Amino acid sequence: MNTALIVDDSRTVRRFARNALESLGFNCQEAENGLVALAACRAEMPDLVLLDWEMPVLDGLGFAVALRAEPGGETPKILFCTTHSDLNDIERALAAGSDEYVMKPFDREIIELKLRDLGLVT
Repeated sequence: MNTALIVDDSRTVRRFARNALESLGFNCQEAENGLVALAACRAEMPDLVLLDWEMPVLDGLGFAVALRAEPGGETPKILFCTTHSDLNDIERALAAGSDEYVMKPFDREIIELKLRDLGLVT
């Protein structure tokens, strides 16, 4: 079973994402900011990180850069899910280590399509 870490400071977004990912066969953990997420990844590296950009303590960009520098940190697929929609923001997220990018609000179908593109669901 694939594992996912959902990183967002909104409990509502985490709950929605968890329901979508669990329906696709993922075992999910949650983190409310990048620092908590980094600790979770150090304990057990997930297959997927669903990542918000704007968060307290450590934002999504900072987390992505830190994760990619960790041993094994190149393994998880990072899917940014954010309200940032400027092309420059997308380029910054990809440069930080993101594999895919989704605009909020998103739905289960969009997540499923992105996960198919990433090879995480069939």
